[in-house]
Amino acid sequence: MMAMRWDNLSAPPDEGPPDGSAPATPPLPLALPGAVVRTFDTPGFAGMTFYEVQAKSIINRVPGASQVPFEWTINPYRGCSHACTYCLAGETPILLADGRTKPIRDLEIGDRIYGTERQGAYRRYVVTTVLDKWSTVKPAYRVTMEDGTTLVASGDHRFLSERGWKYVTGAMNGVGQRPYLTTKNRLLGTGQFADGPKETDDYRRGYLCGMIRGDANLGTYTYPRGVIHRFRLALADEAGLHRAQRFLTAAGVATRLFSFAQASASRRAISAIRTSKRRDIEAIQALVAWPPEPSVDWRKGYLAGIFDAEGSCSRGILRISNSDDEILERASEALDHFGFRAVLDDPGRADRVRQIRLTGGLPERLRFFHLTDPAITRKRSIEGTALKCRTALRVVRIEPLHLDLPLWDITTGTGDFIADGVVSHNCFARSTHTYLDLDAGADFDRKVIVKVNAGELVRRELAAPRWRGAHIAMGTNVDCYQRAEGRYRLMPQIIAALRDFANPFSILTKGTLILRDLPLLRQAAEVTRVGLSYSVGFVDERLWRAAEPGTPSPRRRLDAVRTLTDAGFEVGVLMAPILPGLSDDDESIDATVAAIAAAGAASVTPMALHLRPGAREWYAHWIGREFPHLVPRYRELYRAGAYAPQSYQRELTARVRIAARRHGLHRGEHGENRRLPEPTPPPPAAEQLSLL
Repeated sequence: MMAMRWDNLSAPPDEGPPDGSAPATPPLPLALPGAVVRTFDTPGFAGMTFYEVQAKSIINRVPGASQVPFEWTINPYRGCSHACTYCLAGETPILLADGRTKPIRDLEIGDRIYGTERQGAYRRYVVTTVLDKWSTVKPAYRVTMEDGTTLVASGDHRFLSERGWKYVTGAMNGVGQRPYLTTKNRLLGTGQFADGPKETDDYRRGYLCGMIRGDANLGTYTYPRGVIHRFRLALADEAGLHRAQRFLTAAGVATRLFSFAQASASRRAISAIRTSKRRDIEAIQALVAWPPEPSVDWRKGYLAGIFDAEGSCSRGILRISNSDDEILERASEALDHFGFRAVLDDPGRADRVRQIRLTGGLPERLRFFHLTDPAITRKRSIEGTALKCRTALRVVRIEPLHLDLPLWDITTGTGDFIADGVVSHNCFARSTHTYLDLDAGADFDRKVIVKVNAGELVRRELAAPRWRGAHIAMGTNVDCYQRAEGRYRLMPQIIAALRDFANPFSILTKGTLILRDLPLLRQAAEVTRVGLSYSVGFVDERLWRAAEPGTPSPRRRLDAVRTLTDAGFEVGVLMAPILPGLSDDDESIDATVAAIAAAGAASVTPMALHLRPGAREWYAHWIGREFPHLVPRYRELYRAGAYAPQSYQRELTARVRIAARRHGLHRGEHGENRRLPEPTPPPPAAEQLSLL
């Protein structure tokens, strides 16, 4: 890692320092080599630290249209009021949707991972998507569980315990009052993940032994017309077939891939590899010979190979089946060597097929998969499994490391993820909390990463031959017109680059600073599609001061809508969040829609308040303090989860539709109907948009 530039706190080359900058005193983040650290004397930035970095890339891919309404985004900032402090050490393994793991620092936007979701009486594992990722620097704590699981996290990180979500640190009363972990808590999950195998020669030989002995045709056959040498391995799962072929190639055995059987209504297509050369057959026979003293790597490879060939995992039971006693005995010995508990069933069929059943539930199944790493990930799925494991995850120690460490966090569609076998909260609740400004000042992240070379990067990446001019969405994670933009002026450079390359883009914001860039937006709109949207949930000034004190007032936002509309833009307004009991009455809806229509908005999209875990606690505290008479209604509306009932959402949408028709928002310039969306739960991206 590069050394920190403690001796150079000047601006980067060709970058003049923003007015009012002062030498920075906070320690430089270890995760930001070469960063320039600044603080500012102006009251608006009191207590905030800005890390000016030379980013390596700026146009980021996000999940496709099936998950979100856009594929690419630009975020010139990381932090400010939309940043999250729920962070983990970079090496923390995260459970992927294919059953493997990856360190959190290596995750990419769009990766499929496991989260959890309450379904009926249980919280269950579900596949979700990484929507964003970033790093920050925080004082680090080590949390150690009874089974040896150790996690390094910030004090603001939350884990799911048997008593709900708990922060790493907190207090019983006072300013820092919040639920926090103690040594009496037990976390929920499977416990720490096993380290995966290394692909050594012994691992490859073990895998080939299990796979080929379990499922291949290998031998030399004598017929009246001569001797035939034959090797053939046929599988419906190509991942196992490709691994076997790759391992054989590494051993000097060349095979040919071919179609063995076409797909039918009741069967998947089957592919196969084969060779008929004598030297290849002899080499394969040597590779799959039983070793006199199998090594640890050979055992791991053998278990992976025999599972890919003859294993299954359904209804929570992992099985390995075969009629060859020696194959099963070798598998049993390998399982026993690694401390697994397994049962060998007696043959109950005429063909003497026997089964090894792994016991110990989900924790042991995951340990098997991670320890051995079978190639066929289809068999690893845990989706729908209930989160009710009785593992030794009692917290035994919570200790400060007395270090500020680079920590990472992600945003996912479920609002959580599985970190080293423990259910871990991500930034979604933090972002929702920030959107409602329930504790502004006390919990905002004060470290902001500024990609000072954003404009240069946008030009370079737009000019790359591989770029195809796809739509780019901005403001989908961090408001690109936050206060820092007034000093750093990154958006004019970005918009100018998009204009010069005629690349379509859209911006969602609450900020009025966008009006500064109106001339550039007009120029861009002459050569490409430009979409502009604002978020305005209500127009009641008293409610705004209570619920959103840190944002521009609704009137200022609507004035900006009018200015942009008068400039020729069709501006959409996201009417969110609509707060039950506070802004969902007919009078409030009519006043808000009337104001949106009067501002010249092209459309209005209503969205009821949704409360994911974490946001629920913050919002409940705020409602209980400010509007205690509404607590029973919220308990009734949100008893089933994060979303209000469909009946409530449908009614809300219908009332907004009626108000829109009354105020002329139901028709466009040419008389076409502007249809309001049905009240279905928004996809992850829509939730991100609503936070802004």
